[in-house]
Amino acid sequence: MANTGFVVNANRVDPYKNFKFRLSWDGRPVMGVSKVGALKRTTEVVKHRSGGDNSHDHKSPGRTSYESVTMERGLTHDLEFEKWANMVHTFDGDPAMDLAGYKKDLTLEVLNEKGQVAKRYHLYRCWVSEFTAVPDLDANANAVAIEHLKIELEGWMRDSDTPEPDERA
Repeated sequence: MANTGFVVNANRVDPYKNFKFRLSWDGRPVMGVSKVGALKRTTEVVKHRSGGDNSHDHKSPGRTSYESVTMERGLTHDLEFEKWANMVHTFDGDPAMDLAGYKKDLTLEVLNEKGQVAKRYHLYRCWVSEFTAVPDLDANANAVAIEHLKIELEGWMRDSDTPEPDERA
């Protein structure tokens, strides 16, 4: 039998879909999130040459940075996006900033088609750098109004203790 990338579900041939996921913060799911940007990290390349062997570069890893993550959801009366964004800055200015609570750890879970957790990622020390409270409004459009957050983070890590779900159950 060919290797399909699955161990527990050896008969599965399709990779996981990108439309089944759950985002949590403060120990509870964030309601209505319809889109989460990619988790991406980049490690800088440090080039150097050694004396006597100057004809080619040696390369080693340098600093690693984690790209910001965006998330979107339809506009409702749930104030969680706004409350978190306001911890960083409100119109009241610097004295209103919540220096103790503006960073949160988030959990992103990729689910299989049955809603079982297939992969879990922990996002560390996240904070809001952009908040779109109300999108462009257009009386000629036929679309949902979307709230948008841009999250800065210090790192993320896959939870390697999250097992492949048994899809036969």
